Order: sequence, then C-alpha cells, then structure tokens
Amino acid sequence: GGSDGKTVKLDQSGLIREMEYIALPGTVFEIENSYPENGHSILKVRTSDYPSGNGLYIDSRFVRYTEERPPERTRILPPAEVILRRMSSMEGAPYMWGGNIREGVAKMTEFYPPSGRIDETTRRLWRLEGVDCSGLLYQAADGYTPRNTSSLVNYGSGLNIAGLSAKQISLMLRPLDLIVWSGHVIIVFDEQTVIESSGQGGVKRSNLRKKLEGLVSERVPVNNWNSADGKRFVIRRWYPAERDR
Repeated sequence: GGSDGKTVKLDQSGLIREMEYIALPGTVFEIENSYPENGHSILKVRTSDYPSGNGLYIDSRFVRYTEERPPERTRILPPAEVILRRMSSMEGAPYMWGGNIREGVAKMTEFYPPSGRIDETTRRLWRLEGVDCSGLLYQAADGYTPRNTSSLVNYGSGLNIAGLSAKQISLMLRPLDLIVWSGHVIIVFDEQTVIESSGQGGVKRSNLRKKLEGLVSERVPVNNWNSADGKRFVIRRWYPAERDR
C-alpha cells in the first residue's frame, strides 16, 4: 500500500512488474524457502506451470500444505468455440501485466487491506484485474496453453511464412492460430479479425489484414523462431485440427 497504505506500486509504464502470473486452483508448488511475515509466511516456490529461473514467491494464505506431492493440475482443452467466446467476452478488459484472471483476486484486498478509501482504478490494480497478452489465451483455455510468449513461440507447429506478404499470410490462417514473438501474442479470432491484450487499450479486436500489414513493416516473418535473429514473428498452430470447431 505504499507509504500511505493506499497506493499500488507501479513502474513508469503504469504496470505492476513484480507480478508474474496468477496460479490457477490445483497448481502444485514445491517450497524452496519460507519467510515469516505477520502471522503467515512468504514462500519461495517453483512450479511446472510457470518455469522461472529467478524463483517465484507466494503468500502462504493462498496455498494448502500436503506431506506428499499431489498430482499436477489437470489440463482439459475446451472446445474452440468456447475459447473464442470467452475471449470475445473479455473485450474491453484492462491490460494487466502478469494477469490471467479478468476478475482479479478478491482476497488481495482482504489479505492486504488498504488503510483507507481507494478509488475504483486503484481497487482494480490492487485486485490485479485484467489480462496480459498470453493471459487472455490462458484464461480462455482454462490454463491449457503455456503462460508466456517465450514458450508460445515454440508451441504447436509453425507455418511456413518466410518471404510471404501480409495478404498471403492472412489467407493461411484459421481461428486460434497465434501470431507471436517473444514479448507479445496476437490471436486469430476469425477470417477477418484478431484479438489481443496490450497496454494500448486492453483487450480489443482489430482487422487481421491491417494488423499483419503493420507487423510485416516492422518485423520479418520466419518459419521457426529459433532459426533467425532480430525482429521477427512466427505463426504457431496449436489447436488440434481434429477437434470440433
């Protein structure tokens, strides 16, 4: 809450950079260390849901301890139309760095109560409401997909787009294909539009062809993320073709 107990710490871009992601119910953590903190503990943890070389930290009030390691969180891929409908319903949601639950975490204001009245914008930030680019897909797919773009660039199979124009690439795409590079992901919504969450307006849809034209003017389309350096992007097709769309 900052020095006044009512302020959320933000960086120069207005983001809570300390937040990595919101763990879904059933996520398994291994505890590496524990630090006492006013009647509870801050736990240093690791999880296969979100590999992190620097370590992750979580308030112990959010977890349940077990003596034996439980099974990993169950991942069930929703039907494509459900994923698309969920993403569409999130249009207008704010951008939240590390966010993957549009509604945020209600217990944040319970576990860390403000010292006084806060405005609606501060309350939204305090509760971590909103989604980032990969968090939009992560929530819509019930946590089935990787949580960050550094993994999404190699997720599924790549399309051969090297040397193609924006128009040629657009004709190859189908719903749920990922236009992705390390740092951002844009999701194909239908033949005409894409959907994304960015710091410029949160979750919104835009024209597929125009988005690709702008992207091709700034980045080079490549077939494989690991095969090239510099400013580039890939298309990853991850949703199984045999599943009912």
